[in-house]
Amino acid sequence: MPDRSHQPRRVRRSSSRPRRLITMAVVMAAALAVGGTLPTSAAQAHGSGDVVQRGLDRLVHDDKYPAALAAVVDRDGHTRNYTSGVADLRTGAKVPADGQVRAGSNTKTFTATVVLQLVGEGKVSLDAPIEKYLPNLVRGEGIDGRRITVRQLLQHTSGLPNYTDFTGDLTGKKRHTYLQPRALLDLALAHKARFVPGAKWEYSNTNYLLAGLLIEKVTGRPLAEQITHRVIERIGLRHTYFPGVGEEGIREAHPEGYYAAKPGKPLKNITEMDPSWGWAAGQVVSTPGDLNRLFTALSGGKLLKHAQLAQMRTTVPADLWPGARYGLGVVSTPLSCGGLMWGHGGDIPGYHTRTGVTDDGRAATIAATADQAPVKQGPADVLAAVGAALCG
Repeated sequence: MPDRSHQPRRVRRSSSRPRRLITMAVVMAAALAVGGTLPTSAAQAHGSGDVVQRGLDRLVHDDKYPAALAAVVDRDGHTRNYTSGVADLRTGAKVPADGQVRAGSNTKTFTATVVLQLVGEGKVSLDAPIEKYLPNLVRGEGIDGRRITVRQLLQHTSGLPNYTDFTGDLTGKKRHTYLQPRALLDLALAHKARFVPGAKWEYSNTNYLLAGLLIEKVTGRPLAEQITHRVIERIGLRHTYFPGVGEEGIREAHPEGYYAAKPGKPLKNITEMDPSWGWAAGQVVSTPGDLNRLFTALSGGKLLKHAQLAQMRTTVPADLWPGARYGLGVVSTPLSCGGLMWGHGGDIPGYHTRTGVTDDGRAATIAATADQAPVKQGPADVLAAVGAALCG
């Protein structure tokens, strides 16, 4: 999924969340008018003179990712797609331009957007306790749903333990197991609270598991349907979907995803897997271009009313990477050329993505085809490449 566990001690469980810069092996973690998309060969023709292509080539040649792909939108709304490496280590197949990848914790932005739409419709209050919507459900040692607000869930300040710390290894045979949301919640609630709600920030996929259950309770409809109708179809994300129950493959052209237990270990193909454990925190499949459209649509007010967008962008310091601040399902990061980029990012076995858009219309998403970087510096270089694309 933005990536499995935020805890450095659990780095073997890659997850649906963006992860710390200081643990480099696991973190660097749209109605957009497209003026013309260059084919991969055209983008690559810029060669060493193109900052984006150089960044992708570094990810492949220096950081040893099997493949990297990017979609970049300039100030004039023109989109270019870039690729480097190979889509399949066995066959050497070409990387598809703007191919589909597991988007990991970028799913959290989809989920938060639906919750905030419900806030705008008067059906949910950000400062109401989750108990109001899911009575008698959130209970455990030091855990009480009467004291945890919807806002704290979306902003990772609830203190709830992270269920992906307790799922076991999801990269072996268990990756073909379907896991229900309530079973995942039970895993989390069997452990004591991390801290008093509101006391600090700490990434927990459990927060978005509950946000998904909230959506289903309030709407009376499945989470996948609500994300599809309210976000994906609304802004025309043609290559984005929420996988169905038991769906292990990726539907359209895509690079294969790879996993290694730690940097330097052999990579194994992990493309096919049951992503149900990610659910509201990390199950979506998308493309770099569609992720750009999502975050650009949010920035442009095409998915949320002004008041709810302002709430989404109200941030607190986040222990992700230098300068990161977390809002409600979005992350702001300062750019070297000034200003902020807004996005999220995600890591799930096989894929590592980072996203960023600016308020003047620039956008960049880069995906690499291993969530555990073959080289320790790799995740940091992915995030740096996004920033360079926006500033270049």
